Amino acid sequence: MFRLGLIVNPMAGLGGSVALKGSDGAETAQLALERGAEPKAGLRTAQALAVLDELTFELVCWPGPMGEDIARQCGFEPTVIGTLADGLTTAEDTERAARAMADEGVDLILFAGGDGTARNICNVLDDRVPVLGVPAGVKIHSGVYAVTPKAAGEVVAMLIRGDLVTLSEQEVRDIDEDAFRQGTVRARWYGELKVPQEHRYMQAVKQGGKESEELVLDDIAAHVIEQMDDGVRYIMGSGSTVQAVMDQLGLDNTLLGVDVVENGEVIAADCTAAQLLELTEGCEARLVITLIGGQGHIIGRGNQQLSVPLLQRLGKENIQVIATKTKLNALGGRPLIVDSGDAETNHLLSGLMPVVTGYHDQVLYTVADL
Repeated sequence: MFRLGLIVNPMAGLGGSVALKGSDGAETAQLALERGAEPKAGLRTAQALAVLDELTFELVCWPGPMGEDIARQCGFEPTVIGTLADGLTTAEDTERAARAMADEGVDLILFAGGDGTARNICNVLDDRVPVLGVPAGVKIHSGVYAVTPKAAGEVVAMLIRGDLVTLSEQEVRDIDEDAFRQGTVRARWYGELKVPQEHRYMQAVKQGGKESEELVLDDIAAHVIEQMDDGVRYIMGSGSTVQAVMDQLGLDNTLLGVDVVENGEVIAADCTAAQLLELTEGCEARLVITLIGGQGHIIGRGNQQLSVPLLQRLGKENIQVIATKTKLNALGGRPLIVDSGDAETNHLLSGLMPVVTGYHDQVLYTVADL
């Protein structure tokens, strides 16, 4: 019988909705909780486990919030190993769990977290056991994650059914969170993990660096600015493509955060999810976002401030995606991805979506419903 190990980092992603741009370290996690952040890793794990509901396998979990709780909530009767102290979980807990599951002889470790969690697992596993990540963190630069929680479940289901799935080495990368909060991305390679690969469901390593096509970015910015209306609140997402718009407006920009612009002025900078909901209550609002190079995510990677209630309030018609054709071509035909954490919202935003690629130049591009 297939033995699936499950590790949930309940602290993963806490900092995203409250504009902390990460959750590494006990102090950051505590600050996120004090700001009202709600843990999401369990919910995202449940979305992956839901795909496995009718399959026969043994589920091996770490206790409490690190796996057991959500497994039982989903109707499974897991084999529970290890012990867990009271209080916030730590990186050491993740490492102990991964090491114990490898010793237990599980066939695959499914884990929910971000790049910090992948890094912890890489510290103790190397290539002893294949792993697969359920994306639940703020930073997802590593290539060990499925594109969405549901997609992670689909890959695990293929393995349980005995389908042929390729195993390959994928990079684990993590960034300096302190530098990240200052607007600088310094991604570092920490090793590789053995990961099951299925092209539709697995993401690529995030491509870093700024766009070199400055003239194209200027054209995109000119188009966006020409379309801006007075009295509308524009939520300006993260990334260098959106920064080009802010630069042309002559406004300060939070490169790795979310700002709100109205009538040519920044009315709120580096907003949290709660602030964005408050600022758009009863107002006409639109969202300007770009995609992550090499991966195609437009929602759910580094912009968890764009919450499900906000996306549903805006609707697909008030979301403007901007990107150069070079960036789209780099996807190799793969679709854009919305990973909001809510299946209904993901479906709402799926289908063909116009992408601004220049001045009065748009293409229709598919957003997947994964």
